[in-house]
Amino acid sequence: MTAQRLGSDAALGRVAVLLGGESAEREISIRSGEGVLAAMKRRGVDAFGFDPAIQALQVLKEKSVDRAFIALHGRYGEDGTVQGALELLKIPYTGSGVMASSIAMDKAMTKRIWRFGGLPTPDFVMLRHDADPADVVKRLGLPIAVKPATEGSSLGFTRVDQASRLVDALAHARQYDDAVIAEQFVAGREFTCALLQDGPGRTRALPVIEIVAPQGQYDYQNKYFGNATRYLCPAPLESAIAARMQDLSVAAFEAIGCAGWARVDLMWDGASEPTLLEINTSPGMTDHSLVPMAAREIGMDYDELVMQIILQSSLKLERVQ
Repeated sequence: MTAQRLGSDAALGRVAVLLGGESAEREISIRSGEGVLAAMKRRGVDAFGFDPAIQALQVLKEKSVDRAFIALHGRYGEDGTVQGALELLKIPYTGSGVMASSIAMDKAMTKRIWRFGGLPTPDFVMLRHDADPADVVKRLGLPIAVKPATEGSSLGFTRVDQASRLVDALAHARQYDDAVIAEQFVAGREFTCALLQDGPGRTRALPVIEIVAPQGQYDYQNKYFGNATRYLCPAPLESAIAARMQDLSVAAFEAIGCAGWARVDLMWDGASEPTLLEINTSPGMTDHSLVPMAAREIGMDYDELVMQIILQSSLKLERVQ
């Protein structure tokens, strides 16, 4: 079945677009969800927006929802929480299942699985409240990336160039999460690779995008609100390097057991192997977002992308009925 054949309410039934939520990424989630909802309505789908921060998920059953598009980002939307609730309600949903969502949201657990599978990712340590900066620097060197272990959109991120700044970076990250990770900082060029499934075990890597942010600061502001960041799609890379990044992204996706769609972030120093940073199982769908940009490069417009993603919820429908 193709996305085009699913472009009617008869095929999709009633769809709830989950947006907003209670995480620190609520504002971006609303923008993503509004875009998805508008696309579905343009395709004639019986869709409506639903904010789980305002209404209980149980209301979805009362509204006779047939499936859900998860446009939530961060905690309670991307971490397996809402996925588990939807499974209890027997409502098919987009994206990865409970376990993969939970693992992918936890940067440390993700990296442990990748390292166990032989996939390249920077060394790291979890920072305790009483972490000794000297020990951390001895293990990881400088600079160090310090960030919350279970937040997205670069919230709480600090690049630490001096051991004396580690304590302040830890305090900043703890404003968002009690669990904080310190990671070897990889200097070089930043890339991202979107992944899209068109069936079980059929994962397609979309064109790699290079992210060129002002002073290399691809932070929350530059991701969603500024216009200074440049996105090069497809990335100006030798075909062999681009293919390697795509292969690594698919392997990272499959190692965690992801489904439906995702976006993998990578770094490359221009000489050695590209390295995996993290994976997002509910990527942004705003006008600044990168999955729609990569999809356009292969001739898939925003509306088609939305329909392709919701198509994968039908695979869950077969499992829960």
